[in-house]
Amino acid sequence: MGKLSDQVDWQYLLREFWLLYRFGSAGGNPTIRSHLKEVRNRLNAELEKNPTVAFDQPNHLPVCAWFNRAIDQGLNERTAPLARAVMRVQDQLTWRYGYERMRPGLARKYAYAELLGPNGPVISENLILGIVLFAPKCTYPEHSHDGISESYICISGSISDSNYSVFSPGSLLFNPPKRAHRMTTGDFEPTLLAYAWTGEPEKLANQKMDFSVRK
Repeated sequence: MGKLSDQVDWQYLLREFWLLYRFGSAGGNPTIRSHLKEVRNRLNAELEKNPTVAFDQPNHLPVCAWFNRAIDQGLNERTAPLARAVMRVQDQLTWRYGYERMRPGLARKYAYAELLGPNGPVISENLILGIVLFAPKCTYPEHSHDGISESYICISGSISDSNYSVFSPGSLLFNPPKRAHRMTTGDFEPTLLAYAWTGEPEKLANQKMDFSVRK
């Protein structure tokens, strides 16, 4: 356990998140613009605290077999600085599912690694940042989040949101609280996304993730 000031690679990783949320386009949408600003402001506040860094046991799940390919693809995109920053901390990542019961087949095609949040490794009560990796031909079932505003920025690959839109590297997906959404990936390449969650501290700390759709 130590402080963020002692972890240079992690400082730069969080800085790349800040830059994405500073210079990423809101497409003229005031709600998304407000979310981008909120993520930046919360991240600034956390960085000023020089937060605690507490590494858990590194953990690899089956989908991690696609990680290097996802990074290689990301290094060819405008998201290359973030892909490179993620690559430099890959041996310190703890990959998780976030579900007590996984749907058949999904366990080999999906996992996430929290970077900043209640579960660390960079400890924060007010913001969650992380990455999520999908294998090709993955369908992430429809779900929603209670009290959480969520955004994804595509680092590599492509992803379809509820069969209505396709997002490629640099694109941002935004889901306000309780919006049901489903994600699917392409046939040949993995997809790596950066994500940010904002909400009240108790919601961030106790988010009950399942595949049910909250109405």
